[in-house]
Amino acid sequence: MSVSRRQLLSFAGAVGGYGAVVGAMSAMGMDPIPAAANAEAPSLAPGSGKGRRVAILGAGIAGLVSAYELRKAGYEVIVLESRDRVGGRNWTVRRGTRIDFADGSSQSCEWDEGLYFNAGPGRIPSHHKIMHGYIRELGVPLEVEINSSRSAYVLPKDGGPIQLRRLFNDTRGHVAELLSKCTSQGALDQALSADDRKALIDFMRIYGDLGADGRYTGSSRSGYKVRPGAGDFAGTKVDPLDLKTLLNPVLWAPLAFEEAVLMQPTMFQPVGGMDRIPLAFYERLKPVVRLGAQVQEIRNHSNGVEIAYRDAKNGAVQTIRADYAVATIPLPVLRAIPNNFSKPFAQAMAAIEYDHAEKIAWQAPRFWETESEVYGGLSFIEGDTSIVWYPSSGFNEPQGVLVGAYSSGKAAERLTAKPLAAQFAESRDVIERLHPGCGKLLGRPLSVQWKKIPHNLGPWAHIEEAQAAQYAALGRPEGRVYLAGDYLSHISGWQEGAASSALRAVSMIGERVASAATPLRKAG
Repeated sequence: MSVSRRQLLSFAGAVGGYGAVVGAMSAMGMDPIPAAANAEAPSLAPGSGKGRRVAILGAGIAGLVSAYELRKAGYEVIVLESRDRVGGRNWTVRRGTRIDFADGSSQSCEWDEGLYFNAGPGRIPSHHKIMHGYIRELGVPLEVEINSSRSAYVLPKDGGPIQLRRLFNDTRGHVAELLSKCTSQGALDQALSADDRKALIDFMRIYGDLGADGRYTGSSRSGYKVRPGAGDFAGTKVDPLDLKTLLNPVLWAPLAFEEAVLMQPTMFQPVGGMDRIPLAFYERLKPVVRLGAQVQEIRNHSNGVEIAYRDAKNGAVQTIRADYAVATIPLPVLRAIPNNFSKPFAQAMAAIEYDHAEKIAWQAPRFWETESEVYGGLSFIEGDTSIVWYPSSGFNEPQGVLVGAYSSGKAAERLTAKPLAAQFAESRDVIERLHPGCGKLLGRPLSVQWKKIPHNLGPWAHIEEAQAAQYAALGRPEGRVYLAGDYLSHISGWQEGAASSALRAVSMIGERVASAATPLRKAG
């Protein structure tokens, strides 16, 4: 069965989100949006912002980074955040957290004290140097996030779970056997010398764990039916999956998932929850952050910006003026706020669609460790729940939080269209199929559906190649208003993208201020 690039990208998106699609597109030589300059350090001289005021709209990662860097350069900063917390999509759910949906419904977290899950970003790649720089500077402790475990599974719609160590190593073995046969039968005589062909065959024996005859008959790399032990217990290898089974396209996404540069180990997470990062920023910025400040209107003027906001505590509307503004509010929310932006700019905002994404999390005894020996990593599901994500902390404690669904794109759109009880039932059924007899152990489920979360209305933006003009327009200042957010980067959906975009925005403000302060040289 042949699979198109579009089908493969669609499945990658279902199991890995927008970042996985971008990684897959890059691997295929497809660039989702045109290249643009990336700012890794702001061009802001100490004291260069003295006498200038900047309003930051939104206290997610982009807003916090913007405020943090502008303050270091001497700017007066005010941060307006509509929620009663900082972090935006960087949101860690714990006991007592209330999850409100835009339709007026809500859930409350009643998990045991100390349990949590990251409703938004849940991992930080080792090569995201901007975020790692702030993590070091702010003193946020990290631990390893186990993004891949060969003990986890892939679960086709038809059939039982297949352990990833079998999938990876049996696939490698069959491919190695086929390439070895092709080489031995002269298929590569025109491409390789005799010595190179011999070296390739020798390598395939090691790579695929082939027998002396060049055949793949199974490997201990794929695991054991009977494990080796003391005395006469030499162990019995599992039977190899046949090649026909491995040609099922459903099984291909897990093989490629962790090869995308955004998913490669080592991955990290803050100790105690991802929101430790925005909270560390908040400790430095608390005097200039106004929580519960819901922006009502944005007005550009020739000499500044005027922002009206409503105080959520008393309902009073206040107006502030600033020299510039950095708007980090997600586009579905920002474009609904009254403003006097130009028509082309407004049209560019309206053209960008945000994706669907959902996580469903359960409290449960840690059966995935005690019964299945799965410590961290992901199981891949053919179906709308897409991913089961095992926790990378609290190993061997009595209770834990299992993410029983992490879905995005069309899969999440279908899943979130169902009643909440049906979503929970579907997640429970998948976990029962993965871990027979354990579905009944799941309790206190919670759902975070980002398309329905107020002040977000979506997890991340899809910017297609055909929207290059809109992407470019949103990256330029609109009067004295600058936009920042992960959608204005080539790593949409990641905190690194939000931070990178913020650094670019504040650098542009710094350059503009410096240019205005430079006196004209007299002629002659």
